[in-house]
Amino acid sequence: MKIAVTYDNGNVFQHFGRTESFKIYEVKDGEVLNTEVIGNNGIGHEALAAYLKNLGVDLLICGGMGQGARNALAESGLVVVSGAQGDADEAVQAFLRGELESQGVNCDHHDHEHHHEEEAGGCGEDGCDPGQCGGCAGCGAPQIYLEGANAGKTVRVHYRGTFNDGSQFDSSYDRGEPLEFVCGAGMMIRGFDEAVVNMALGETVDVHLMPEQAYGPYDPNQVITMAIAAMPGAENVEKGQKVYLQTPQGYPVPVTVTEKTDTDITFDANHEMAGKELNFRIELVEIL
Repeated sequence: MKIAVTYDNGNVFQHFGRTESFKIYEVKDGEVLNTEVIGNNGIGHEALAAYLKNLGVDLLICGGMGQGARNALAESGLVVVSGAQGDADEAVQAFLRGELESQGVNCDHHDHEHHHEEEAGGCGEDGCDPGQCGGCAGCGAPQIYLEGANAGKTVRVHYRGTFNDGSQFDSSYDRGEPLEFVCGAGMMIRGFDEAVVNMALGETVDVHLMPEQAYGPYDPNQVITMAIAAMPGAENVEKGQKVYLQTPQGYPVPVTVTEKTDTDITFDANHEMAGKELNFRIELVEIL
């Protein structure tokens, strides 16, 4: 398996259509065998899909991308995991651990930070609401789907996320570094984006998001039970483990094992935040 990551100085480059380099990872049995950094060969936008396919790439990890590029990649048979940020090597390792979810393939979502996840093979493979899956337009410029003072601007925010019982599920304060993203470009879950788009520098707001504004409602149709005998290797999987299944087209789909008996195993392809109400305290610390 070959994984390509939009690449810039060790990090995941945030705009697929503008990337000048890719880091290519050759992976076997969940381990990275070797890596190589290559240029984009002087091409851009949708033409990059054919370029990557010719290199033997199976999966792309990137920041944001628009509908045209996403369609071109799908037509080339490449799986896309969008919404990734930070260190490129760590993004690949997170994917191999089953912890990296896409923000622009199935429109339901992954981390509030990069968020929208979209597992390959999930709903909406052939079309996404721009308010759920955005990033870069086909021309390489950010595609902005919101209006407001900060729409289209790169912002940095600190945030703390909690469930309704007060328990914390994430915090940029704990990591010691604010989150950076293009406001209104679909790099965040919609409710988070909408909260920031009209904030003033230095302002702090508290927002409560229903599932429709976050990772979507829980879909029972995303839960499947299969016979262990029909799945080689399933006998070694344990309840609670995150694994990848494959669609008939060969797309990897991240799932969680929710039940296992002597004969059957049950997988849940819903995002772990699906169906949950989320609360965020957001502080706008910088507008770049």
